[in-house]
Amino acid sequence: MKKKLVSLALAAAMGMTLLAGCGGSTGSTGSEAAGTSSTAESAAASTAESAAASVAEGSSDLASAKVGVCIYQFADNFMTLFRQELESYLVAQGFDKGNITIVDGANDQATQSGQIDNFIADNVDVLIINLVNSSSAATVTDKVVEAGIPLVYINREPDADEQQRWTDNDWNVCYVGCDARQSGTFQGEIIADLGLDAVDFNKNGKIDYIMIEGDPENVDAAYRTEFSVKALTDAGLEVNCLDDQVGMWDQVKGAELVANSLSQHGTDIEVVFCNNDAMALGALQSIQSAGRKVGEDIYLVGVDALTEVVQYVIDGSITGTVFNNHFAQADGAADAAINYLTGAGNEHNIQCDYTKVTADNAQEILDSLS
Repeated sequence: MKKKLVSLALAAAMGMTLLAGCGGSTGSTGSEAAGTSSTAESAAASTAESAAASVAEGSSDLASAKVGVCIYQFADNFMTLFRQELESYLVAQGFDKGNITIVDGANDQATQSGQIDNFIADNVDVLIINLVNSSSAATVTDKVVEAGIPLVYINREPDADEQQRWTDNDWNVCYVGCDARQSGTFQGEIIADLGLDAVDFNKNGKIDYIMIEGDPENVDAAYRTEFSVKALTDAGLEVNCLDDQVGMWDQVKGAELVANSLSQHGTDIEVVFCNNDAMALGALQSIQSAGRKVGEDIYLVGVDALTEVVQYVIDGSITGTVFNNHFAQADGAADAAINYLTGAGNEHNIQCDYTKVTADNAQEILDSLS
């Protein structure tokens, strides 16, 4: 219970918000999101409170419940933190660790689909799924709902049409995650807040940038790409995209792509946007190998707030990152699972906020991660 209180305190401190690349957005703007954040805060708080009440009242024997967890890829840095917190939190709430099975989809949808079939055959009581391909959500939902198993999606958000089906049919299906548009906005704001004079090294009056995107199947990649640039233009800055490549969330790929861009565009590159911190770490390696220095002749931002990256922000080797709150997301997913198991039910979309990480608050964020 102590761990639950600590986790909920951290989640509250980071805040809660409502759901909603170089592509078009169908979601709300930042101002619209701000105007409706209280709705999401209420939904998230309700989820946690319902789960806590269910556990406190002993309304279900969680120790005997079988939980199946599908992670798209164990090699992903962020999802490693997520699954570790998820398992720890589930055990803290009374689940038997032996009844929690977490499997690696190896970034292959066919592999993950087979794992889901196996969980259904094994009669698990609840499924928590981090999809390999978000486009597979409808197929996955149908087979899990048909089997009568509650379903909690995490990290990779099914599209609005799919989520509408959950509401229309009153299914025990929900999504727990953060709004990727916010993370992109925060990346752009970190750069915009520096001011044009500080960023415009080549003095052409523009922000010349390269973009290293994640998996194009993941809506987070599209939103982070779009909204990081939108934050710059919203701030009245003119932008110039020198390169836009897909790094698939991978550090080695990120290093390779940034090295190629630096070779091609040289000192014209003023900002490197990476959709996640793993690729930002790769980008940093290539920036340093090219004899460039972050903060002096180039800027670099990522998303996730991996501890290594946050330390680099403190040291000045990375300009900034965005805390992808794995504590709130993992704990929220577990709470949603508990609510389904105890009959409390959930909202169909449960969201939490990202947190902008710069030199001003990086030490505080690092301390919270320790």
